[in-house]
Amino acid sequence: MKNERAIGLFIVIAGFIILLGKLGVFGFIGRNFWPLLLLLPGIALYALFYARVSPSWSLMPAGILTVYGVLFSITNIWGAGLMRNLWPVLLLGIAAGLLGYGMVERRRPEYIYPAALIIGAVSIVLLAFTLLQTGIIYVLAVLLIIGGFWLLVGRGRAGRSKGW
Repeated sequence: MKNERAIGLFIVIAGFIILLGKLGVFGFIGRNFWPLLLLLPGIALYALFYARVSPSWSLMPAGILTVYGVLFSITNIWGAGLMRNLWPVLLLGIAAGLLGYGMVERRRPEYIYPAALIIGAVSIVLLAFTLLQTGIIYVLAVLLIIGGFWLLVGRGRAGRSKGW
């Protein structure tokens, strides 16, 4: 009697899995949520380290996987064409991993901080160059204009009231 129920339950579950597969549910999940395969292990490695279960070197893959998971989630939502401009973030993931390791390791190797800072700085400079080639240059121009007006108008009044 128990075997018949177990077999019946197995058949019902198999039927649901087949039905969901034919309706495209698994394809939808795979297409839209695959970056979680990178993001969740990265977050889990951080959690394991701070729970004092894993060693400090686990922060290197944790930083890399977390940054890559966020990057690929962004490109998955707004289009893979963003990788044309966001590719320097791949270097930033390596820098984040090295920096995380360097911050908590007691016996800090002398090359960790310089390597993390150099890779991070190169990544940010390259990201700035790629973003300045897009429409963000207009945002930068508007911010400069607003800042200039603020210095001319807003700050001038405050300076006069103090007797400058």
